[in-house]
This record gives sequence, structure tokens and C-alpha cells, in this order.
Amino acid sequence: MIRKMYLAVMAMGLLSVSCSNDDDATPQIETSGLTLNLTGLEALGDDFVYEGWVIVDGAPVSTGRFSDVTFPQTFQVLSTQLAAATTFVLSIEPTVDPDPAPAETKVLAGDFSGTSASVNSNLVADFSTVAGTFILATPTDADDTNEESGVWFLDNASGSAVTGLNLPVLSDGWKYEGWAVINGTPISTGTFTDASMADDNAATSVFKGDTGNGPGYPGEDYLQNAPAGFTFPTDLRGTTIVVSVEPSPDNSAAPFTLKPLAQMVAADAAVHTSITMGDGPVQSLMGTVNR
Repeated sequence: MIRKMYLAVMAMGLLSVSCSNDDDATPQIETSGLTLNLTGLEALGDDFVYEGWVIVDGAPVSTGRFSDVTFPQTFQVLSTQLAAATTFVLSIEPTVDPDPAPAETKVLAGDFSGTSASVNSNLVADFSTVAGTFILATPTDADDTNEESGVWFLDNASGSAVTGLNLPVLSDGWKYEGWAVINGTPISTGTFTDASMADDNAATSVFKGDTGNGPGYPGEDYLQNAPAGFTFPTDLRGTTIVVSVEPSPDNSAAPFTLKPLAQMVAADAAVHTSITMGDGPVQSLMGTVNR
């Protein structure tokens, strides 16, 4: 009996040593911190999130998703991948996303130099030379008494209408959108990609009049079906007209943070007269990423 107990104890000892050796042989996964310190980002709503990516050997590797836009934030990434990364990219992704690859809607990017990368939104477009002009008019109805209730991004200073917005071509995943900020609330004029053509809702806008779609440029007549708390027709004098850059698709009814053009309409502004726009409040987003 004593001999059997001794053999059993020896067997347990050998098993313990064997397990210990197996554990020691298991590769240890090492991670390192990637810290984002970004400025100007705004919350996206429930349907979309931001996702960071590092480019390793030409391929994107996710660094994590987030919806909180308070920074700095730190994410754990495989040390070998982080050390080999050449570029950081920030994209906007669906909250429920079956596609493991980055979406077309990329908002920030920058190359690593040593342990840090300076990132900006130039991959969306360079807005440093934008310019804009609009008029007040309501061409979608036959009433000449409410001309201050519509805004159209065209320039008629020469006597005939020409394109009123000088804007760069946007990268995939983005669109422009016009806004009239009425009593502090932005109301869309519609989305567009080409400022020399009518916007996407030219034929379907619920705000426009009933006699036509207006000129072949972005714009809106605020004549009927006003949102709750507003009365149409209205007076756009004293309001602010804005052109923003929006993710596409876009689940938010509010303007995105990129706003390259804006202009307050003077209280005595004349209708049918070109009004020059100024630089908007946010033409570029930026930040730093440290590994």
C-alpha cells in the first residue's frame, strides 16, 4: 500500500512538471498603448462609431472603436504590429458592421515619424482656398413677396447665374450640405457633390414651392411644411448660411463638424443680389497619435 501511494505521488509530480513546461512554452501576446489626442470630433449618434486603424505592411489593422470624443484615449495594440505601423487612419463605421475592412468615410490620417503621427483631415479635401456666393430668392413659387425666404448657392453678379461655390472634390464617403441656421437651429438646404448642379433633393424637397424645382444649383426655398416651432415662409436676413461636409451615409440631422464656409446674412440684405461667404468655423481637423 505504501509503495502504491508513493508511485501515485510521483505520477502527480510528473504531471505537474509537464503542465508547467507546457505553460512556459505558450507564446505571450504583448500589447502596447496607442494614445489618440484629437480635436474637433463630434459625437456621431447611435448608428455610427469612429474606428482607428494602423497600416502594417500595406494592410489596415484595427486599433479599436469609440463613440466618446473626449481625449486623450489609449488603446492596446499588438506590439509587433504597432512597431511596424507606418500610418494611422480614422474612419467612420456603422455600429453594426459586418465588413472587417475600413469604410470609405475616412476623416483623419497621418504618417508615423518615430513614436508619433500628426494627423489631419486633408484626405477628405483641402479647404484652404474655398469661396462661396449665394442669393436670397424663392424661384420655386410664383409669389414675389417672399423672396427673402430662399437661399441659392449661385452668383448672378454678371447678370446671369453661374456656380456660386468654389469647393474641392471630396474623397469617397463624403458630401456637401447647405444649411440655414434659423433661430439657432440648422435646417438643411440639401446635400450635393457638385456645386454646379442641383442638390440631391431638388425634386423632392418638402419645403420648396409648387411651380418648379428652382435653378440647377444647390439651394432651398423655405415656403411650406415648416418643422415644428417654425413658420414658413420666413426671413433669412439675420440668419447664418453654412456649407458643411457630411459623412455619407449620414444618420445625424445636425451638421458635421467640418464647415468650410459660413456667412451671416445682413439684416438689410437685398434679395436677388450676390452675397459673398466667408471662411467657416472649422476647415480642418487635426490631432496627434502616439505609440
